[in-house]
Amino acid sequence: MSFDVPPDAYTRFMGRYAEPLAKVFAAFSGIGAGDKVLDVGCGPGALTAHLLSLGARVTAIDPSSPFVDAIRAGFPHVEVRVGVAEELPYDTDAFDAALAQLVVHFMPDPVVGIGQMVRVTRPGGVVAACVWDGATGALAPFWDAVHLIEPDADDEALLSGARRGHLAEIFAAAGLRAVEERPITVDVVHPTFEEWWEPYTFGVGPAGDYVRRLDDDGRARLASVAREQVGDGPFTVTATAWAARGMV
Repeated sequence: MSFDVPPDAYTRFMGRYAEPLAKVFAAFSGIGAGDKVLDVGCGPGALTAHLLSLGARVTAIDPSSPFVDAIRAGFPHVEVRVGVAEELPYDTDAFDAALAQLVVHFMPDPVVGIGQMVRVTRPGGVVAACVWDGATGALAPFWDAVHLIEPDADDEALLSGARRGHLAEIFAAAGLRAVEERPITVDVVHPTFEEWWEPYTFGVGPAGDYVRRLDDDGRARLASVAREQVGDGPFTVTATAWAARGMV
């Protein structure tokens, strides 16, 4: 599974959902002007950009060097490092809040990752995360088409946090209190089928890996089945994520 891709490829693939999601997620997290916030798994900066627009003071970290370079280019005043959630290189109690948007399901050890977010957040601060719901998230139309061809294909529904209650379990195991979990939803309009489909061929994440493993005939068949399901466009993808927050 690869996220070592050009930032523009990721933005065209997931940014179209991550940018509107960031607004809903930040509101759920209760972030305001002046808050010192750590953006864990920042990607090319969808959440970072929105937090900055709220007046928050943002520090960012991501394991992908191209994404870190994109943050440095786009937000030169933001401190950003290459690193992983399980080994956050920050002092204890350094932030008012630590957020992870669309990241927990790719953490090798989510309890340790969230635990590190707890460590670097001050007492009384907030730790929050969100993950696409396996059945109704942004990638659900793609995997629905895959399963019409290959019913037993592995999708993203079993990843950490992708089902009701699992993020809350992870948060509790990491030592957070007053944990709250609820669904948050965004609607994204795709003007054409091609605009929706092409980013799946960029090799981003599990869906991109799946498409790249197909031969030309397999990709053409999957595209045809997907078009039958979603139409030529315009069409709307209603994407639901599970969001959790807790107090340190």
